[in-house]
Amino acid sequence: MPFINRYRKSLQRPIFPLKIFFDGSCSVCAAEMEVYRRKEHADRLQFVDISAPEFDPTSYGSTLAAFMREMHAIDQERHVYRGVDAFRAIWLAFPASPWYSLLAALVALPGLHLLAGLAYWCFARIRKFLPENHSTCRNGTCGLHGDRPPP
Repeated sequence: MPFINRYRKSLQRPIFPLKIFFDGSCSVCAAEMEVYRRKEHADRLQFVDISAPEFDPTSYGSTLAAFMREMHAIDQERHVYRGVDAFRAIWLAFPASPWYSLLAALVALPGLHLLAGLAYWCFARIRKFLPENHSTCRNGTCGLHGDRPPP
């Protein structure tokens, strides 16, 4: 029954704003977050680069290894969404987008949720072998800096 309980929890709608915890040193992860950052989200999304030296996972009751294992998103009421469920929560931040609304609805379907979860699990395991994101590195510190233009 743990799978069913986790699935039911995954259908929960996040209470915005939603903090998205991503690995800014991962080129794929950073590029995906940049897409979301540039879209109109009415401040429903806040981006936290877990590869930044100042990131403290203990303030969220977790470890850096847990954050690195899969993407996390935490809503205003401290509900935690992981992996595919984090993506679904992000997509719900774009209610005016029929594309993201459709993706959120599709990934909520039981069979597709299972397949998407499996695909994400596979990606998360090979992610460390992907090229690092060097385009955002400054003085040896990597991360997306939304408040500053790229160099």
